Amino acid sequence: MKAIVTVVGKDRVGIIASVCTQLAAFNVNVLDISQTVMQGYFTMMMATEISQCSIPVAELSKRMEQAGKEMGLSIHVQREDIFQAMHRV
Repeated sequence: MKAIVTVVGKDRVGIIASVCTQLAAFNVNVLDISQTVMQGYFTMMMATEISQCSIPVAELSKRMEQAGKEMGLSIHVQREDIFQAMHRV
């Protein structure tokens, strides 16, 4: 199963490393990353593999959201199928 992770916040050194470290702690594999900095704000989308995740996806989402708050970031995790359904035109 795959999930999409989105990250938004004021740009600073180490955001990618911090988010990836958090995901690795739950055995989440990063498959692809797209990131940019716009007028001082960092934005990133990650495609991840969560089939080996050590906790349920709902718990992963809650923990990543909390970790984001602690890092001054907005982090959201959604299963890929839900993400795609929400963004269909």
